[in-house]
Amino acid sequence: MALKDRLAREIALTGPMTVADYVNRCLHDPQDGYYATRPAIGATGDFITAPMISQMFGELIGLWAVEMWHRLGAPERVRLVEVGPGDGTLMADALRAARLEPAFQEAVDLVLIEPSPPLRQAQARMLGESDVHPRWVSALDRVETDAPVILIANEVLDCLPARQFVKTDDGWAERRVGVTDDGELHFGLVKISGGFKRPALDVAPGQTVEMSDQQAAFGRDVAALVKAASGAALLVDYGRARAEAGDTLQALRRHQKVDPLATPGEADVTQWADFPTVLEAAVRAGGDVTGAIGQGEFLTLLGIEHRAARLKAGVTEAGRADAAAVIDRQLNRLVAPDQMGTLFKACAIFFPSTLVVPGFEA
Repeated sequence: MALKDRLAREIALTGPMTVADYVNRCLHDPQDGYYATRPAIGATGDFITAPMISQMFGELIGLWAVEMWHRLGAPERVRLVEVGPGDGTLMADALRAARLEPAFQEAVDLVLIEPSPPLRQAQARMLGESDVHPRWVSALDRVETDAPVILIANEVLDCLPARQFVKTDDGWAERRVGVTDDGELHFGLVKISGGFKRPALDVAPGQTVEMSDQQAAFGRDVAALVKAASGAALLVDYGRARAEAGDTLQALRRHQKVDPLATPGEADVTQWADFPTVLEAAVRAGGDVTGAIGQGEFLTLLGIEHRAARLKAGVTEAGRADAAAVIDRQLNRLVAPDQMGTLFKACAIFFPSTLVVPGFEA
């Protein structure tokens, strides 16, 4: 039975499903979930991530990790952790750039956190020839704290869904997924009678507010890890840098937006990262945080323009002017305000408070 049919039957029996529960099932249902069975990343898949746009992204993250290691005192052992490594492209590029510092590579214990069996296989293939061999754990609380931690999480928060609450003329209601008499999924509102912590926002009737316990838990757990081990976590994602209303639920299939209810499990379903919620939870857990800045600003501070110039010089000397133009387009895609430069943001969670995180010195 298809996931859509199973969800319709479940909803008919137990009542409308929260948006967060629905997204979780779409992504992680063991039998038909998108990431559990058919993740399709890249130009020929359903969506593309920054590491796949250009090698520069992963290379700069690798150099960020090396500099972070130095600022931690260049310990003999450091745990390099990536949460949700996709197909392994980011880490492969990062480790290649890190060859500039052999002592760092010798110190690294590479740990990947990935729930998707198909993606674990892709990561193993991508990193099979790397200088540092990975190992996998199932969750953040499985990462040991006997060495400093440098953690990377690129486009992870958008996979941690939020419940949706709508301000109506009669008060607040929750948006949920129901089922029609003919078995079709649809959105509806369920009035909230009590036990609801209203958002501290000026919300007009008809507007939607998203609240993600999972994103808050991620911020809390990352802070607990870096506090116990010392170190820093870099989070990069698309989302909001301040609390605001908005319905951000979307589904992507073959790089096109589709109805998130149409084919559960067959499209990537996401919601924006809520950086204020994540960072507030991290602070409550005892971590220190930076603000969230635009990806374009962050990559520029790390030197992406210089790196692009070096790459262009190399291909130009080789007589490949067409490749230089490609590098320009890649740079623009990553940093331009009308591309990924401002919608995507970067922030860090770290401990101790005296640590200065590269890219956030200002």
